[in-house]
Amino acid sequence: MIPGSDQPAGAGPGHAANPGSAAGVTPVGTGRDQPVSPGPDHSEGWRRLHPLSPLVRSGRGVLAVLAVAGLSTSGALGQASGQRWYEVAVPVVAAGAAVVNWLVTRWKIDGATLRIETGLLRRDSRQLPLARIQAVDLVRPFLARMLGLAELKVRLAGAPEGDGRLAYLTEPAAVTLRARLLAAHYGLDPATPEPTEQIMVTVPAGRLIGSVLLLTVGLAAVAVPAGVLLVAYSPAGLFAAAAPLLWWVLISGSLLWQRVSSQYGFTVAASPDGVRIRRGLLGTVAETIPVARVQAVRMIEPVLWRPLRWRRLEVDVAGSEGHDHPEGGASVRKALLAVGPQDEARLLLRLALGDAAPTLTKPPRRAWWKAALSYHYLAAGHDDSVAVTVTGRIRRVTMWVPLAKTQSVRLVQGPWQRKLRLATVHLDAAGKHAHAEFAQRSYSEARPLVDELAALSRSARRRAGLLAVPQQVHQAAGEGQAATAVSPVNAAQSEA
Repeated sequence: MIPGSDQPAGAGPGHAANPGSAAGVTPVGTGRDQPVSPGPDHSEGWRRLHPLSPLVRSGRGVLAVLAVAGLSTSGALGQASGQRWYEVAVPVVAAGAAVVNWLVTRWKIDGATLRIETGLLRRDSRQLPLARIQAVDLVRPFLARMLGLAELKVRLAGAPEGDGRLAYLTEPAAVTLRARLLAAHYGLDPATPEPTEQIMVTVPAGRLIGSVLLLTVGLAAVAVPAGVLLVAYSPAGLFAAAAPLLWWVLISGSLLWQRVSSQYGFTVAASPDGVRIRRGLLGTVAETIPVARVQAVRMIEPVLWRPLRWRRLEVDVAGSEGHDHPEGGASVRKALLAVGPQDEARLLLRLALGDAAPTLTKPPRRAWWKAALSYHYLAAGHDDSVAVTVTGRIRRVTMWVPLAKTQSVRLVQGPWQRKLRLATVHLDAAGKHAHAEFAQRSYSEARPLVDELAALSRSARRRAGLLAVPQQVHQAAGEGQAATAVSPVNAAQSEA
């Protein structure tokens, strides 16, 4: 093992605690994972990733190729014709590329910056200012977990998620480095432990499996009657339906396993650095959602969950594309609650948005002619900090958009809406689907609502800017740059 490969880099002279920058930061206490106190060798320059990193990075691909090669050699995939050269070359090339990547990758903490260098032919040197850190996540894929390794993901404001990846370190080293980076971000002593966390919600495995099975039952309610009618019409149709039925079973089983394995052990905790989420069955993820980066919150209530009063919470978090299936170019959608009752949803909603509870109103009765199926479920309201809308009949969606995050306000009026004197007001935040709709409102209400929401959004941004001044000053001091002003909200009207 290369010396120092499984230990986090130490702090140099630039990492001394800054009492002035720590002012106003919530005090941290003893966390679940206790980091190792920094020793005198923590300022020893560059370090490498763990030597087993190439095995984890290339392990799944190599195993898949070897499995296919073994089946081909045994004749399971056809007539065996001896060993083919590419069946040996592909695993060797993949493993060799992973080893080269490990050899040319190194990292260190240089003053107030985390530096990561990689690349053989095209050298890539990344400098991540500690003052701009939004969150530090720990990801443990199954193979890495078996070897006692973990990947560290450092997320910065406005930076792609892959820019701050250290894959892989030993789990104790990753936990230690995570605590060190967070302490440096807040200007605290590098030996400061992670902030304490308070467990808010834990999703039982039975509830998670039941919620996925209910969604699968919805598909079966359509597929099974269709199959029965087909067989009744033509008994020979049973054989014709066998292949589609098999595909349906495989796809449903795959979706069931994917949801259960990724959301298993879903735990939400509150801490001074944001909302912490831990989840996963074979591979585990420990991620942090900074509350200040939340662009919108949606609560989803499928029709089959409503008798049990279950719902799911999702948040749109400002950021760039990564491995979290972004729904837009400027936001990433994450689960805040996999499935839970109303009390748990309200608790987490207060954690993300505070005690915002605007009064909801319904559209006028004539809106039934425009939205006959969903009219009884349409509602919307706002106060001086957040807008709330309710849409959908089979899949009811309640959307919360903080006015401080609103980027534009639009009024849309189609031909049928003009005839009924109706209009829809849209509030757009960062992200393709991070928006709220005041659907089918009276035009006499919608037109002044556009100006009102735009004015309230500017006021909310102004208040949020005043609260963020100490943090912006601290970041500017760490980066040597001035804080930038937030652009006002645009109000637009479009007619189709």
